[in-house]
Amino acid sequence: MNITIITVGKLKEKYLKLGIEEYTKRLSSYAKVDIVEVADEKAPENLSPKEEVLIKEKEGERILGKVRPDDYVIALAIQGEMPSSEKLANKLDQLATYGNSKIAFIIGGSLGLSEKVMDRADEAISFSKMTFPHQLMRLILVEQIYRAFRINRGEPYHK
Repeated sequence: MNITIITVGKLKEKYLKLGIEEYTKRLSSYAKVDIVEVADEKAPENLSPKEEVLIKEKEGERILGKVRPDDYVIALAIQGEMPSSEKLANKLDQLATYGNSKIAFIIGGSLGLSEKVMDRADEAISFSKMTFPHQLMRLILVEQIYRAFRINRGEPYHK
């Protein structure tokens, strides 16, 4: 399985980089994982709704430029379905079983994802109703993907 995580902005925090590297290394026995960063737009504090849409559209174009036509796209969005770890594992297993071996997870910038990105997504998932920094979501996502593979292989993992 080929998994691409397309994310807005550069990761700066060393502790997050180390965590992501650790889980990416663990995942290498199960899948090929690539993390693709696209540039974020500068977003001053007091943006109008129109300016917010414009920023999301610019970031969205960059995101969509990294999505392959045959990718199964899963957008991380607060309005998405909140699956359990087991349900995410089952979804990845079903995708692999039915020939969708190229999966792209998309993490938007601080303002979220554009409508065009959401329209391209095959589904949207949410990890919580709470808001997390998009950099932290990378770590949470790679950990959950790793957990999903462990669950699917019947291998032990912390609950």
